[in-house]
Amino acid sequence: MSIEVTNSSGQLVPSKEVTSLLLFAMAELKLNADCDLSVGFIDDEYMSELHIKWMNEPGSTDVLSFPMDMPEKDGDVVTLGDIMISPLFAAAQAQVAGHSAEHEIYILAVHGLLHILGYDHAEPEEERIMFALQEEIVENWKKTQ
Repeated sequence: MSIEVTNSSGQLVPSKEVTSLLLFAMAELKLNADCDLSVGFIDDEYMSELHIKWMNEPGSTDVLSFPMDMPEKDGDVVTLGDIMISPLFAAAQAQVAGHSAEHEIYILAVHGLLHILGYDHAEPEEERIMFALQEEIVENWKKTQ
């Protein structure tokens, strides 16, 4: 399994932990160990550019996912795509939510992976399912640390 993490945000980020978490999440989601995934920590200015270009929405956001290939069956080896996270946006959200910035980044990393795999939260029931799954994955991973 290849997870590439880059950080051009200018912020300290838990790269090793995010890699560990995403490896755990991919195993939990029954993805082939040889699938590729990229995670980029970026500054708010670049996140704003991506948000406008790809979502046609102004301003920064917490996480964007760019799916590439979807496994058609169990065992498929694919390049899953890219997850882009703004650590500054995550830190502000964490403060409002009352938990650490690291926890917020963990949630966002799994959230991004779930979007790549086709999960969405446009409807209330979809949101309930997706948010419960991302919390469950992060909490189960934390138990292994």
